[in-house]
Amino acid sequence: MNLLLPGIAAAYLLTFARIGTMVMLMPGIGEQMVSPRLRLAFALLLTLILFPTVRPLLPMQGGAIAGPGLIALLIGELLVGLMLGLTVRMLLAALQTGGMIISQQLGLSYAMTVDPTQGGQQAAIGNFLTLLGVTLIMASDLHHVALDAIGRSYVLLPPDGVPGLGEAASLALKAVTRGFALGVQIAAPFIAFGILFNMGLGVLARLMPQMQVFFVAVPASVLIGMLVLFGSLGVMMGVFLDDIGRYLGDLTGR
Repeated sequence: MNLLLPGIAAAYLLTFARIGTMVMLMPGIGEQMVSPRLRLAFALLLTLILFPTVRPLLPMQGGAIAGPGLIALLIGELLVGLMLGLTVRMLLAALQTGGMIISQQLGLSYAMTVDPTQGGQQAAIGNFLTLLGVTLIMASDLHHVALDAIGRSYVLLPPDGVPGLGEAASLALKAVTRGFALGVQIAAPFIAFGILFNMGLGVLARLMPQMQVFFVAVPASVLIGMLVLFGSLGVMMGVFLDDIGRYLGDLTGR
């Protein structure tokens, strides 16, 4: 029995390396406002639940880790968890991108507040959209799909060593592209509003040169923009939930 304990401990460590990294970046659970002890306890519990199904997939031989070695497998599992976690995190960052675009169109880009999810100064509208997105993810049970994706990631990327740099770069590029495109798609109504509003101000300035357009434009832009925001908020968050749900569904093979 003593000969089997090192192999079990090494297999559990490898399982925890991937799952713990993905839980650290998981939307809702991996936010900065969640206690680190709670995240660690959740990751250890989830690893314990998935360990019986993951252990047969690990390269074992006689109760010990075989193949490229424990260190290489550990690094590979950390990289796989980091890649998959960051791709989902990039989709969540699309809300910050959309919020920044909206703030610039409304003239509120100077309104910066502390991001309660990841820290640092971000646009106030972006922080609002991010908190709303995390809340809707938990309310719509998409975090259950994320947990399913963590378990099925071993089928998508089996633990067989360090992944190739080409695959990692391709996955990172696709994640950044998808996140930026989603952010622009979320902010599309405000891009159209900004173009039409500025064109109207230009025509008004030509028709009435004596009018102080700037003093009229700023409050009008904020007022109309906030009305557009509240009117299109449901559609914007629906697009976000559909996209992140589709991506998590691709990870689970559904």
